[in-house]
Amino acid sequence: MTPLEIVAVIFNIAGVWLTARRVRWCWPVSVVAVLLYGWIFFDVKLYSDMLLQLVFAVLQGYGWWRWSTGRIDAGKVRVERLPVQEAWRHLLAGVIGALLLGAAMHHFTDAALPWLDSLLTAFSLVASLWAARKYVVSWWLWIVLDTVYVGLFVYKDLQLTAALYAGFVVLAAYGLVSWQRDLRQQEQ
Repeated sequence: MTPLEIVAVIFNIAGVWLTARRVRWCWPVSVVAVLLYGWIFFDVKLYSDMLLQLVFAVLQGYGWWRWSTGRIDAGKVRVERLPVQEAWRHLLAGVIGALLLGAAMHHFTDAALPWLDSLLTAFSLVASLWAARKYVVSWWLWIVLDTVYVGLFVYKDLQLTAALYAGFVVLAAYGLVSWQRDLRQQEQ
């Protein structure tokens, strides 16, 4: 556990908590978090996750824009259902992205776990896109991904980060319940 990891954990907790609460400031807080973790993942040779953090930094801007221009009720963004056709397209893109990135990391780097790291990276991008578009189902995908990440980070001896991602599972469950309740209220 390094001071950098401690600071990154604090920013990540704040970012996810603000997202679950549907507060637009989640996006700039999360930029700091992902940049810190980009450096940490570089150090432990999780290159796909390092690249993911850089992409996340850009996606934070997209999320900020989407949430700033979206419909707002009582200071919070309105959540939505994911259209089935869009879900299948995004999941297929996740599989293709995981295979391509995994092959590149396997053949061209000394990545520690190129295939698992790439799979988690690709589907984290899908989950981030869904969150930026305010789809409730994004929380289900985050629960699955964060659960697998816990094991990955224990394996890589990033105990504090593993604990953070275990906390993310709890926060994602909170976000899921909260967003589902809000969606039901919106649809009445």
